[in-house]
This record gives sequence, C-alpha cells and structure tokens, in this order.
Amino acid sequence: MAAQKADIRLIVGLGNPGANYHSTRHNAGFWLIDEIARDHSIALRNETRFHGEVGKFHTAGKDIYLLKPSTFMNKSGQSVAALSKYFKISPDQILVMHDELDLEAGDNRLKKSGGHGGHNGLRDIINHLGKEFFRLRIGIGHPGDRNQVVNYVLKAPSRIDLQRIEDASLQSVNIMPTLLSGEFEKAMQQLHTK
Repeated sequence: MAAQKADIRLIVGLGNPGANYHSTRHNAGFWLIDEIARDHSIALRNETRFHGEVGKFHTAGKDIYLLKPSTFMNKSGQSVAALSKYFKISPDQILVMHDELDLEAGDNRLKKSGGHGGHNGLRDIINHLGKEFFRLRIGIGHPGDRNQVVNYVLKAPSRIDLQRIEDASLQSVNIMPTLLSGEFEKAMQQLHTK
C-alpha cells in the first residue's frame, strides 16, 4: 500500500472568540494556530467575508492559509466553508486542529477523516464539508465524568497540563514542514514518537 500523501493548503485552529475564552482548553486549536503564525512571522487579520482571522505563508511551493474562525465553536463550519470555497481548497487539503478529550494533555495525534466524537466544531465542519479532512487532535485530558465536560473545556488547564499542551504544540509546529511537504505518514510518525 502506498504511503498516504497530504496536500494541505488550509490549516484551521478551532476555538471560541473573545478574551473570556482565550485561556480555556476549548481554545487549544487557536493557541496552535498562533504558534504556527509566530513560527512564520505572519500576523492574522480579521476577514469578515471568511468569518475569521486569516493569515498566509508560502512553503513547499504553495500558499498555506491559516484560519481562526470568529464564529463560536458550534458554527466553525461556516468560516471554514467560506474560505475553502473562495480559494477552491477541497476538504482533503484542510487540516483542522482541535482540542481532544480522549487524549491526555501533551498527547497530540494526526489522523485523516473520521467522525466528530461529540466535538461541536468538528460536527459543524462535517455538516458543511463532509468528513474527508485531516485533523490534529490536541490532547486536553478528560474530567472523568461526562456531565462535567462542558465546564471542563471552558476552563483553563492546570499549570502542569498547560505546560504539557505547550510542549506538544511545539512538537506539532516542528513536524509542520514534513506535513506540508506532503509526507503525512512521516509527520504522523514524528509526532506520535515521544
């Protein structure tokens, strides 16, 4: 079986807009987009037609767009669909980075397609674009009781968990050149090997 290739042209970080949500676990995707933007020395600008903050850099012979939807989490698909349709970016050229309850803090994982697993941001993107996009799942841990999930994701992580998330984010930024050059499985191996 041939190695799976990736032709990523849009990287989306999920979160909720506004200062009230900035430090919450649910904004882990925003934090990682900010890291990638810093790594490429670019600023994100608010683009109302795309319902979000957008940046662009050039690497591996192509333009890569960064997007932080300014809709709330459960309307993320509106923003992703608007930008991807405008620039003719297909779902299998999109990487969505989001918080993941089923992974421990500090454990980030790449995958291609799949369901939403109860994540409202993914659910809305799937409703707009289908399932065939790449995901970078940012582990935030689980509160242990499903009735506490909403409260948990809308609170800041502990200092130890934040450090683990930041360390994993750095590792995720480090594998981006490999991923953006099309080597999905190599990037996955680099990220998943501690």
